[in-house]
Amino acid sequence: MDAAAVPQPAAVPVQDFSAELDSPLEAKDVDFDVDFDDSDLGPSLAEQLAAVTRNLPALPLVPEEPPVDAEHDDELAPAIEPDTDRRWYVVHCYSGYENKVRHNLEQRIDTMNMQAAIFDIIVPTEEEIEVRDGKRKTFERRVFPGYVLVQMAISEESWFVVRNTPGVTGFVGLGTMPTPLPDKEVARILKRMEADSPRVMVSYKVGQKVRIIDGPFNDFMGTVNELDSERSKVRVMVSFFGRETPIELDFLQVEKL
Repeated sequence: MDAAAVPQPAAVPVQDFSAELDSPLEAKDVDFDVDFDDSDLGPSLAEQLAAVTRNLPALPLVPEEPPVDAEHDDELAPAIEPDTDRRWYVVHCYSGYENKVRHNLEQRIDTMNMQAAIFDIIVPTEEEIEVRDGKRKTFERRVFPGYVLVQMAISEESWFVVRNTPGVTGFVGLGTMPTPLPDKEVARILKRMEADSPRVMVSYKVGQKVRIIDGPFNDFMGTVNELDSERSKVRVMVSFFGRETPIELDFLQVEKL
């Protein structure tokens, strides 16, 4: 057979994917369920948030500043049935930028005249005292890093304003639908923030050797036997004439060896 008569395969056009590869990724809502119960605030809410965040997909690396183009104005709100009641919702954001997100949202509320729909924004914090080597350091700690509470009357418009705030990655809820916090949980969070007595955190451990630096047993050595964070007390076993005796002291009365 003549070689010229052999049909040649048709040329396959090379598809150009450069546009798709160069286009920026869009942030999507983080969808998961949170079931707030009526147990004590600290363990219950913190453990629930920790449990759900373990199953979350990896978030983008956090830049030195929240990305300027983090606002996704083309993202539409899900079909939300308007609720005129003021309810508290949990918003997920870049960890470490909770206060920045609050500031950004406050500005959007003003510029977009949403004061009648978005009423309050809270970054839950509590005062904490850390004791290291007998020295006290007071600082403010975020109770739920990566989360901000927003009081709002939910609607497609208010959802859009909050969701498209720079730094916000999504609402906590069922699917794309925000789920309001139970009133009891909100009351417990606010009560915890208003607590008069700060939490005391210590670096001591049971079995650790310490020196007593204040009180009638000053300069005595002992071993930590028990820690009571609620009362800011430590029980130290001190040897007197060859016999171990427990002494209850304040956290600030001992230091690590």
